[in-house]
Amino acid sequence: MRSAKIRRGLAARALVGAAALALTATMAACGGSDSGTNSTDAPGADALKGAKSPVTVEFWHSMKGANVTALKQIVDKFNAAHQGKIVVKPLYVGEYDDAIAKYKTAVQQKNTPELIQVYDIGSRFMIDSKQTVPMYKFIAKDKWDASAIEPNIASYYQFDGKQWSMPFNSSMPLLYINKDLFKKAGLDPNKPPKNLDEIEADAKKLTDKKKNIVGFNAAIYGWYLEQLMATNGDQYCNDDNGRKGLASKVNFAGPDGIKLAQWWTTMVKKGYASNTGRTTDAAQQAFKSGTVAMELESTGELRDFINGSKGKFSVAAAPFPRLTGNGAPDGGTIIGGASLWIDGIGHTDAQKRASWEFVKFASSPAMQASWHTGTGYFPVNSKALDEPTDKAWVKQYPQFNVAVQQLHSAKPSIASSGCALGVMPQARQAAEEGLEKTITSGDPSTAAANMKAAADSLAKPIADYNRAVQK
Repeated sequence: MRSAKIRRGLAARALVGAAALALTATMAACGGSDSGTNSTDAPGADALKGAKSPVTVEFWHSMKGANVTALKQIVDKFNAAHQGKIVVKPLYVGEYDDAIAKYKTAVQQKNTPELIQVYDIGSRFMIDSKQTVPMYKFIAKDKWDASAIEPNIASYYQFDGKQWSMPFNSSMPLLYINKDLFKKAGLDPNKPPKNLDEIEADAKKLTDKKKNIVGFNAAIYGWYLEQLMATNGDQYCNDDNGRKGLASKVNFAGPDGIKLAQWWTTMVKKGYASNTGRTTDAAQQAFKSGTVAMELESTGELRDFINGSKGKFSVAAAPFPRLTGNGAPDGGTIIGGASLWIDGIGHTDAQKRASWEFVKFASSPAMQASWHTGTGYFPVNSKALDEPTDKAWVKQYPQFNVAVQQLHSAKPSIASSGCALGVMPQARQAAEEGLEKTITSGDPSTAAANMKAAADSLAKPIADYNRAVQK
């Protein structure tokens, strides 16, 4: 699950560093008319009638390990149910960054797949490419009931109130707790800290330098800054988080970003937290080793943390902390993961329709229950939680109920919908660089300058992207 959840190595970071130029070049090549294979309209069910059978749907994805096994099960069931009519052919095309880079090249070469899985922060590019058939068109065409799709998940992929893609593998952040260490420190794991100040207070009690126990740890991952800003009701980028218009700047150099950088640096300096860098593998291993009392991570790691700690300690899950106090009334966590996009330009009506049939199938309660229990990702269809197999899974991993409660406790808002920025992958990396530079310096007073430098580095890439879109 790690490799498919927006985690980047050095090669991917190098790719993101040049993202602005790649995006502008690709979008300049995109676009099309409204007829034939150049259409981004949604064809009706009759598009499959008379088509050469079977209609092939090439499906690009970034799933590996247990995730690709679960995906293959869904694909196999769909193909069996549509034998002789539709064949979905899944193709692994690398990490999320690799996948969208290959897609940009495919657009320029006019050789795109019928269906592609794109990570959350690639959504703005997919819309601006003018290459895809928005899901809302299919939903309207079929009068398909989309009410079962979790509102707080669907909202991330909605622009101007319309559904552009279908959420598929969704996750959210949680605070994981080593219950044994909490009890040894005289703390109640059932009363977890609710914000950064409370985490620091508990971490001080939990830290035991003689035994190499630290109170807190997390990968220096930009996603967590995005989450904390959202819980505070603050927008990561301007223009209503890029949903009213093209965002022209990021806001992480403001009070929220500075507070997090200062807090994190102070925690490490005092020895209450460890610095495992940006790699999530190192952070995860630290928690599973039993030397970390509190860890920030995705819901997707819940099962791995529980299974990995067996025989060593018990794991509790708690809601993701707020930046300050109890957070804002309109604050909440942001969905992570990826969604499914149907390509329009260069594809026949039969191929578009076949892709939509698979999207509906994969979004059904039964398939989402299968996906959830096979991967740990949050089911995007709320009715999946009522499936017998899903109920059994949640009974085995009751900590997941925290994620359900967290999702349902907040109403969709501009802040929790996340920032739709054309160069969002690059923005996330820049935020990580600002945080890491401050943390490794050991000097909290450098936070403002470091976060400002990180934000300023995005001015040109954002302007270049927006200029290309507006041509």
